[in-house]
Amino acid sequence: MGWIGEQIDSVKSLNFRQVLTQAISLGMIVTSALIIWKGLMCITGSESPVVVVLSGSMEPGFKRGDILFLHMSKEPIRTGEIVVFNVDGREIPIVHRVIKVHERQDTGEVDVLTKGDNNFGDDRLLYAHGQLWLQRHHIMGRAVGFLPYVGWVTIIMTEKPIIKYILIGALGLLVITSKE
Repeated sequence: MGWIGEQIDSVKSLNFRQVLTQAISLGMIVTSALIIWKGLMCITGSESPVVVVLSGSMEPGFKRGDILFLHMSKEPIRTGEIVVFNVDGREIPIVHRVIKVHERQDTGEVDVLTKGDNNFGDDRLLYAHGQLWLQRHHIMGRAVGFLPYVGWVTIIMTEKPIIKYILIGALGLLVITSKE
């Protein structure tokens, strides 16, 4: 019958108590992951403490698929720092370098202008219509570290959803058929 037949027989032989135990274990894993994520949000001060570089606009410094670790402190943003920001009307955050800082005389707030290291011009074309600078509320965090290539898993699962569904199905089957 093969491996698949053995797995189907294994699922059929489960009793209610085993299924309930497996469901609770899976729920605890998911809850633990969410708690860790929220804890990282509190520690880093960033709404998204980890992001994946999705384009080549920051090469050669950061390549597509690199994972960036973010931190958002109260200190003013400086020229040369790499920031991750959201633009009104776009869902996906952008990772670029601050090329110019502008301090408003009336409020003392700092506005920034960004540019991808691999791009020819600044990011004003990426900003919302009529927006010339990014304000602090647009910035999700500063890059403080990175892991090269690890984010490719996320990119592949986003670009090829069938792989994501196969992986989730296989993990679910593994959890259900586990006897421990």
